Amino acid sequence: MTGATPAWPPHSLPRLFVDQALAEGASVTVDGNYLAAVLRLGPGDRVKLFDDRTGEWLAEIVEAGRKRVTLRVGERLRQREDVPDLWLVFAPVKRGRIDWLVEKATELGAARLQPVLTRRTIVDRLNLERLRAHAVEAAEQCERTALPALDEPRKLEALLREWPADRLLYFADEGGGERFAPASGPAAILIGPEGGFTEEERAAIRALPQARAVSLGPRILRADTAALAAVALWMAAAGDWSRHGER
Repeated sequence: MTGATPAWPPHSLPRLFVDQALAEGASVTVDGNYLAAVLRLGPGDRVKLFDDRTGEWLAEIVEAGRKRVTLRVGERLRQREDVPDLWLVFAPVKRGRIDWLVEKATELGAARLQPVLTRRTIVDRLNLERLRAHAVEAAEQCERTALPALDEPRKLEALLREWPADRLLYFADEGGGERFAPASGPAAILIGPEGGFTEEERAAIRALPQARAVSLGPRILRADTAALAAVALWMAAAGDWSRHGER
């Protein structure tokens, strides 16, 4: 009896994001530290590349050095995925916790990450380059082919004033809300700071026609926990989790 033919390419191949459009036959040069120095890969070894534009590609190393590695792009493995249309709007929290939040929101499938500044937001300056690096690493690990958009922080008042007419805004209201039952269509989840929204902010959010005050259960959750719990609930009810495995 012969064994089953192993899948190709194997899931164990390293994955890298490259910030350039990929195409069959293209040459790509990346920093050599990870592939050559850490993984000790050399000419003939293969990796997966994705570019947030055209999908995921199989590539072969043609030259390898500690400073740079050159790869030749081969066949396309997957088109760029269709990402569920969910934004996560969140008040920034302290470094470490916000890095974790961005990483996990990327893994869960959020399409856009929008920091929002509220009256009680403690952190008002963000290193977006560092946060983007965390999103890239998470996408490489979880096999996303599309990166989440990461926007500059905006004040809550401006965000509400320019809110899209066709996008629901679910906000976790510590003052109480309806059971979180996500509907299909463009949506966003708004999570406030650790100290919560002020009464004026809560009134302004509730006045938005697209806003829905929701409850995330009987316990008081930290801001980053609440954000990820809400994203998971939305994905399970209205996102691609609800469709995964369908034929």
